[in-house]
Amino acid sequence: MSSAPPINKRVVGNVVRGCIGNLIEWYDWFVYAAFAVFFAPVFFPSESQTAQLLSAAVVFAVGFLMRPIGGYILGRFADRYGRKNALTLSVILMAAGSLLIAATPSYAAIGLAAPIILVLARLLQGLSVGGEFGSSATYLSEVATPGRRGFFSSFQYVSIVLGQICALAVQLILLQVLTTEQMSSWGWRVPFVIGAIAAVVVMVIRRGMDESEYYLAEKAKAAAQGANAVKAEGSLRTLARYWKQFALVFGLAIGGTVAYYTYTTYMQKYMINTSGMDKHTVAWINFAALIVYMCMQPAAGALSDRIGRRKVMLFFGAGATLMTVPIMTLLGHTSNAFAAFGLMLAGLTIVTAYSALSPIVKAEQFPTKVRALGVGLPHALVTAVFGGTAEPIALALKQAGMESTFFYYVAGCAALTWIAAFKMKETRGASTLDPASPDASTTGEFEAAVAADNTAERTRA
Repeated sequence: MSSAPPINKRVVGNVVRGCIGNLIEWYDWFVYAAFAVFFAPVFFPSESQTAQLLSAAVVFAVGFLMRPIGGYILGRFADRYGRKNALTLSVILMAAGSLLIAATPSYAAIGLAAPIILVLARLLQGLSVGGEFGSSATYLSEVATPGRRGFFSSFQYVSIVLGQICALAVQLILLQVLTTEQMSSWGWRVPFVIGAIAAVVVMVIRRGMDESEYYLAEKAKAAAQGANAVKAEGSLRTLARYWKQFALVFGLAIGGTVAYYTYTTYMQKYMINTSGMDKHTVAWINFAALIVYMCMQPAAGALSDRIGRRKVMLFFGAGATLMTVPIMTLLGHTSNAFAAFGLMLAGLTIVTAYSALSPIVKAEQFPTKVRALGVGLPHALVTAVFGGTAEPIALALKQAGMESTFFYYVAGCAALTWIAAFKMKETRGASTLDPASPDASTTGEFEAAVAADNTAERTRA
């Protein structure tokens, strides 16, 4: 077996810049989930903690409704005007949403206007995140070194999970310096302010990113071919020609998305509301498990570079289908912190086989002219329909006394991904990003354009 190609410093720099922005966006997104247990009573007064959490979770789900719109608008924008510009725009939208949440008065102060403003802010953030995933997955896949694409693109989920870890870290710090009353009164606003400020800093950092060479070459080719070729970039009509790939990406994302949100965002509420563990202990369990989970992403991505994407995805499908019910059942009946940590980590290990490959396995399905839209739109549709509803469904079933039904629901969604993984062709070394693929944009003309753009970039640098 040939050794892996050397790591290029320019590639590393672009990946880091892309991931920093991704980190902040997902920090802002997950701060809502991490602090919902504190601000739910502020916006949704009720005598039942489950009812308050359910109301907050519904608003969390409402943010997902904008994700397909964001996936379409920013995916189309990225295919037409560049990955770099789309990623910068998504950060601006996220910063605005976070600042709005931080400044929204309580229900006691302005009545129904408070939850309404909260919903509007989440819609804005949903638009941002919906566009971020497709643009980021496309960018990281395109700038990655051939032969290491699984490894480099896995850092998208490293940054996603790191954003969640940062949200939990801020929570842990605030819990140490503020009382529970202070946290519920005003302390929960602090992380949203931090997110808004950090997003502004990221806008400056992302200005130093190199544009994707694949995009630059495709843009040059389209300009040479005329107006019709330019109109085809990021259009639904062009995407419709790849409906099989669209359906495959949709199927691959269903189980992974539901499992991901179950073992990350919902897990905190599950351990508090069902296992009966205190908030401080649960925060530390989540923090430690997510750190390990984050570190597993590059390893799984690198493994897919060696043995192929399909085998790793099949492992996720089988593991999540067969193990979700026993893991969740055992976790709901334990109050031991170490046992809870082990069970959560077992679930996250299985999810790693999906999340580490999620960006690259989707990006490898589509050509450059429609890649960001092809990745972003089906992924956003799945997260809107399945990801955003996972937590509300779980809480609603618990309130109805049918909590275990949710475990079977997660396993069923994973089974759909298992089937999709069986259907998919191996893309490692034979995708639209590789010259050997018959669908690839990498022709002699493409390579010449890339070489010219490389020379221009180095001259400007």
